[in-house]
Amino acid sequence: MSENYADRFIAKGGAKFNLSKCPTEVDIFSGKSSARAAIKDSAKAIQPLAHKLYGEAERSVLIVLQGMDTSGKDGTTAAILHRTPPLNINVASFKAPSKKELSQDYLWRIHNVCPGKGQITVFNRSHYEDVLVVKVRNFAPAEKVEQRYEQINNFERHLTENGTTVLKFMLHISHETQGERLRERLEEPHKRWKFNPGDLEDRKLWPDFMTAYETMVRLTSTDHAPWHIIPSDSRSTRGAIISRIVKDTLEQMNPQYPDPGYRPSDFVID
Repeated sequence: MSENYADRFIAKGGAKFNLSKCPTEVDIFSGKSSARAAIKDSAKAIQPLAHKLYGEAERSVLIVLQGMDTSGKDGTTAAILHRTPPLNINVASFKAPSKKELSQDYLWRIHNVCPGKGQITVFNRSHYEDVLVVKVRNFAPAEKVEQRYEQINNFERHLTENGTTVLKFMLHISHETQGERLRERLEEPHKRWKFNPGDLEDRKLWPDFMTAYETMVRLTSTDHAPWHIIPSDSRSTRGAIISRIVKDTLEQMNPQYPDPGYRPSDFVID
């Protein structure tokens, strides 16, 4: 892969974006073993970069993982960070809002868990639920949902202007692959706890969700926080692509340990 290979997955916003033209599977690696080796290499490189980011304590990284059920948000998180100690790593999962959260504006609970300086935070689902499931399920008036795209753009611009790099990944799977993975959850005992009958109701609305995702990308893939559309039918390929993008981003950020000015000759340690 080229040094800037991530560019091929960035979606340019605007009316011309067509989600149906984005593949859910790509032939980048020679096989699963090659993709898994790439994941290990990226994860190994991410570990010291994350520690330097923590030591520098000036900037932060927000990784947004958004996708249909079974698209692999948990697996992606593990692929990116399985070599990185939890010192400055946080994962925030967003389910149905609580009564307290509903009493606030919809971005309140999001801003509360955004990364602080030196931190890396992964959003397992995100504020985009408020223009996806909320839109498809009519949980809010249409005019309110339409306002949220620009509000989200402004929110993410605020984050980036204050030192947070925002990496947004749509985990793009096919309808067929989701069906296979839902069956796996029922058939394999160790996965059965993840099965939710409500997922089948969302599956019936697949075309509506795809339209909502397409609108989301058209209106919120910005220069300061673009969407990456990641082919996710293959778990290993998905993990390899995203972990490489995170690694490359951290390398471009080039965090450095601060120099406090102390020298060995300044102290006597008995």
